[in-house]
Amino acid sequence: MKKQLTYIAVAFLFSGLVSAQNIDLNAMPKAGPTPTINIQKPKTFQLENGMTVMVVENHKLPRVTVSLQMDNPPYVEGKIAGVSSIMADQLDKGTQKTSKDDFNEKVDYLGARLGFSSNGAYANSLSKYFPQVLELMAEAIVHPKFRAEEVQTSKQREIEGLKSMEKSADAIASRVSNALTYGKNTALGEFTTEESINNIQLADVENNYKNHYIPNNAYLVIVGDVKFDEIKPMIEKSFADWKKSDTKYEVPKPAQNVAKTEIDIVDVPTAVQSVVSVGNLTDLKMNNPHYFAATLGNYILGGGADSRLFMNLREKNGYTYGAYSGLSARKYNSFFSANASVRNEVTDKAVQEFMNELKGFTSVTPEELESAKAKLKGSFILSLEQPATIASFAVNEKTQNLPEDFYKNYLKSIDAVTAADISNVAKEYILPNQTRIFVAGKASEIADGLEKLGYPVNYYDNMANKTTKPEVKKVDANTTISTIGENYIKAIGGAKKVAAINSAKMIATANVQGMEMQMENTTAKGGKTLIEVKMMGNTMQKIVFDGKDGFMEGQGQKIPLPEEQKKGFLANTEVFPELNYGKSDTYQLSGIEKYNDEDAYAVKSGEKTIYYSVKSGLKIGEVQSTPQGAIPTTYSDYREVNGVKMPFKISQNMGGMDITFDVQSYEFNTAKDSDFK
Repeated sequence: MKKQLTYIAVAFLFSGLVSAQNIDLNAMPKAGPTPTINIQKPKTFQLENGMTVMVVENHKLPRVTVSLQMDNPPYVEGKIAGVSSIMADQLDKGTQKTSKDDFNEKVDYLGARLGFSSNGAYANSLSKYFPQVLELMAEAIVHPKFRAEEVQTSKQREIEGLKSMEKSADAIASRVSNALTYGKNTALGEFTTEESINNIQLADVENNYKNHYIPNNAYLVIVGDVKFDEIKPMIEKSFADWKKSDTKYEVPKPAQNVAKTEIDIVDVPTAVQSVVSVGNLTDLKMNNPHYFAATLGNYILGGGADSRLFMNLREKNGYTYGAYSGLSARKYNSFFSANASVRNEVTDKAVQEFMNELKGFTSVTPEELESAKAKLKGSFILSLEQPATIASFAVNEKTQNLPEDFYKNYLKSIDAVTAADISNVAKEYILPNQTRIFVAGKASEIADGLEKLGYPVNYYDNMANKTTKPEVKKVDANTTISTIGENYIKAIGGAKKVAAINSAKMIATANVQGMEMQMENTTAKGGKTLIEVKMMGNTMQKIVFDGKDGFMEGQGQKIPLPEEQKKGFLANTEVFPELNYGKSDTYQLSGIEKYNDEDAYAVKSGEKTIYYSVKSGLKIGEVQSTPQGAIPTTYSDYREVNGVKMPFKISQNMGGMDITFDVQSYEFNTAKDSDFK
């Protein structure tokens, strides 16, 4: 009882304090005073080959993080663009001393993470295994063994990746916007193609390593549970044989902003969203006195979920899931950019709002400034918990020519920024009158609206070549949604044969990262559906609908089928939906578009667009719009099954990964009601 009375007394005391101080429990608490931070300085030494080594002892956890970074200027790879990536992919494929299997087995046994890139490497391990991990890392860097068969495997994998991104508006936007900004024959603007990858030979990989993967401008940073005096001789021994190179680099010439704001459009016919990028080049560097004002200004404009761009394009107008901006301060290519992926039908409106925000960013409120300072200071303090942060700070101080107290005074520098400072840097680094407005999207739906905004408009193909506005082909007056459905039915076997099919079962297999995936898809009249996906014999996902109700099952969980999905199944009461074309407004003909470079009638149904070849009448693909992006599916290799032609190859791109299903069999009129239970 005494303990209970004590709790009651404390409760009354607390409520009295709240009442006495008039605390608003709904108000955001005010930020406290800026803390003093202490960032440990690394102990530094340099090897004879030029590599700088920096060690930060931190004994809080028994772990060590190692990062290697080469501060080489960008260089042109030309006809063998992509060779540096192919080279880096070889570094964990065995060395002159250790076979590929033994090397990877050792890394796994030590429980370490070890990776390589074209300009560095990374490792993370328990401190007790650090000497062995450091030795493996150094062995791969200093004594690589390049093999023609491994290079060929890497090339094939790279080409597969390129093909999987052929229809990705994001990938196309990144490639073409860089090419236009910096020039497609420059170090910053060139891009990898299937041709350039095929050009790469073993000798090219070896030469790239010899000339560019070098210690001259390299920084090795070690952070964690180590002792400097113990690891210094290890490093000197492990990296002593890494040879310097006499490679002479030319610093890239600064690219120029457009003289006058323009719109550059790349046509991506299958895109259901437009990728919009609005920006300009700058000369901002981290050691610039304006750096902190520019960083805060960018945060207020588009740095987070409470920024002006986000609140406008998402919260106010609902054009996108998120709109953000970035103001980089890089050594060779600094730029300002604001970005979003928006629905096709509002692309022109979204671009206009981007420009309105850029033109209107001339001042900030005290509240915006206070909030931005609190957010950036909090993020900076949290970042200090990560060893990678300390490593990047150490390298930045060297490569960006920063003062020794740059990070020590980071919080004070943020506090010192005024609203007037931000107004001044906005005028210097955000140039709405010299902005490149880049849009990758479906030109047939977005071009006319963008042309009405009043800016000069240019058109480019997906390889950054200037072209003309894509021609929008008109549909013949005699072509309707009904005739498209009829032509498809005729093309696959005729109305009599198709109408006689009450159910269809398809079994197909695909190879996904070396594992076999099996899919069974059974449909029957009345919207009845069974979709089951298995991996290595185990059910990964299952969807069942019996015409009235159903469920979804995956990863051991079973949930009722959402009402929206039930409606979708019931919209297709026929095994072949084309039999319903023209009988309702579920399907609408939107025009003729290109699908895989073939003219096709585009039929829309909700968030899905279905494509039928103008020439053959066959269904050749469809694109499903999802919050995560567009999912294109291609149908090909039609073969006759019991007098009806069916596609035996179904390719789908999900998240940048191409999955091709090879159909093993089709069965007609074999499904039972019990299959859908």
